[in-house]
Amino acid sequence: MTTFIAIVLMFGVLISVHEWGHLVMAKRAGILCHEFAIGFGPKILSFRKNETLYTIRLLPIGGYVKMAGEDFEPIEVKAGQHVGLRLTSAGTVDRVYFQPDQAKDVHVVGTVDKFDSIRELKIQLLVDDEVRVYALERDTLLVDQGMEIQIAPYDRTFGAQSVWKRVLAIAAGPAMNFVLAFILLVIVGLVQGTPTDDGQIGTVQPDSAADQAGLMAGDEIVSIEGQSIDNWLDLRTVLADRADTPTEVTYIRDDAEQTVTLTPQAIEQNGETVGILGVTNALERSPTKAFTTGAETTWTMSTLIFSAVGDLVTGQVGVDQLAGPVGIVRMTDEVAASGFIMLLNWTALLSVNLAIFNLLPLPALDGGRLIFLLFEAVRGRPIDPKKEGFVHFIGFALLMLLMLIVTWNDIQSFFK
Repeated sequence: MTTFIAIVLMFGVLISVHEWGHLVMAKRAGILCHEFAIGFGPKILSFRKNETLYTIRLLPIGGYVKMAGEDFEPIEVKAGQHVGLRLTSAGTVDRVYFQPDQAKDVHVVGTVDKFDSIRELKIQLLVDDEVRVYALERDTLLVDQGMEIQIAPYDRTFGAQSVWKRVLAIAAGPAMNFVLAFILLVIVGLVQGTPTDDGQIGTVQPDSAADQAGLMAGDEIVSIEGQSIDNWLDLRTVLADRADTPTEVTYIRDDAEQTVTLTPQAIEQNGETVGILGVTNALERSPTKAFTTGAETTWTMSTLIFSAVGDLVTGQVGVDQLAGPVGIVRMTDEVAASGFIMLLNWTALLSVNLAIFNLLPLPALDGGRLIFLLFEAVRGRPIDPKKEGFVHFIGFALLMLLMLIVTWNDIQSFFK
């Protein structure tokens, strides 16, 4: 049960932070955001704050921010529809009811002749064979079967904003995932500590080469085979070529320098045989070091994931080696069992992964939308929304197909 809660919270945080980035930048750009959703499918919980409906939906496989004008509106007023209007004291409309007989505050009932909620902000009704025209408030709500959606005048739509503002609104989602990863890694550094810059030993694995030679936590390795050791990278570099080879190690204990000969154990690492002592470096709790290490680790994670994407594109890595939702949940289960710190590191890695995946120049992803905005900036005019929408639809279908493939691979791997 604890692992299940950890998984739900982890995915909830990853998705919420991503979509929150979109929401904040879209609102700052003046775009009306109809809904902020975590998950897809039927609503479980919902509440409205200011202009936006916040929802938690049944399937926790993603989320979205529905910006006015970015996609088709969920409620449309068409000619011939029978509606009811609620009027303000000034005679303007602030509610349009699609089931007027179910509303208690309807002032006018009629048949829609014309409706313009974008430019003119007017509704024209036929009431008892009489044509009446009413002005719409800029925040008029359309109410249909309990669903409420606010109209969006043109200046509040996604397409009305400058290319730069739209780029920021789209890019803010992945950017917040990078920020989240950095914050989580800083927390890890503050709680657990960050590696020291020297060759000081933090822990010694039982029965390792270091343990058998009598090395202890707190010892500082200063040279190996006469080569000076200034940091942990130096230590690993020198040991890499010393697998199963007697090696002279000089260290400092209690301010006294000592030397011992040991044989580094051979292990396979990235397809190569390297030598190890069986020790980890010491940790220190330093806010400054936690911030710098958090930034460096976020960068390292990003470069490794970009490299992996490149291997996938060039065919060096097959689709069968990708992990889908089932595989990620299984790995998260294993990581959660290893402790809170490991879960934070894993969440940071997934957050960077989510950011980079969304930045890929594929239709339906943030990266694909950014490509269309780049074309618009170069051409000086937007691409036909219907054509762009069709491309994104095809891209989404292909992504769902890929998701099914990797999920099937996950299931097969699970039973194997």
